[in-house]
Amino acid sequence: QVQLVESGGGLVQPGGSLRLSCAASGIIFSDSTMTWYRQAPGKQRELVALINSSIRTIADSVKGRFTISRVDANNTMYLQMNRLKPEDTAVYYCNAVWSGRPYWGQGTQVTVSS
Repeated sequence: QVQLVESGGGLVQPGGSLRLSCAASGIIFSDSTMTWYRQAPGKQRELVALINSSIRTIADSVKGRFTISRVDANNTMYLQMNRLKPEDTAVYYCNAVWSGRPYWGQGTQVTVSS
């Protein structure tokens, strides 16, 4: 059974930092393309950052502030978020594509507010 478990969300003031984690099980993590998405209230889900063995991409809206990384030995992906803005408020989801199939985590809420 595939499980993706996000953690690290919460309430932070503008300009603050958070680090999200996505712990995966039931997949061959090193063979998977891992992605962070987010969905703000009333908006469509959008890609934030993607990483696999070949590429690492990040959305223009967060470039220079967010960093995606992974530790294959721990089956974990991370999203370091710095200089957070109110518009970063959203539910952040972990996605894994393994053997051509997508899997989703339950999401973690990030709220940026003073």
